[in-house]
Amino acid sequence: MKLKPLNDRILVRRLEVEEKTVGGIIIPDSAKEKPMKGEVIAAGPGKLDDAGSRIALGVKEGDAVLFAKYAGTEINIDGVDHLIMREDDILAVVEA
Repeated sequence: MKLKPLNDRILVRRLEVEEKTVGGIIIPDSAKEKPMKGEVIAAGPGKLDDAGSRIALGVKEGDAVLFAKYAGTEINIDGVDHLIMREDDILAVVEA
């Protein structure tokens, strides 16, 4: 299934976190928190300003981003969990 987000909405797939701590302790699933890092899968065209022109988004497909803990709406696409969120919910773009 393909989705194209509207306006300033962004489709993000959460990136998996390590299952071990630095000291080698394995963290069980019940103790894990959902990661707050993800990859932008699709982005909308941007928000409309008062004059009716588009304001481009600051992120694009393929960007790694950090987002707020309770940001977005969770959806399942082809068995993979994704989030649809507004650009305002993104805290930072991770640069390699």
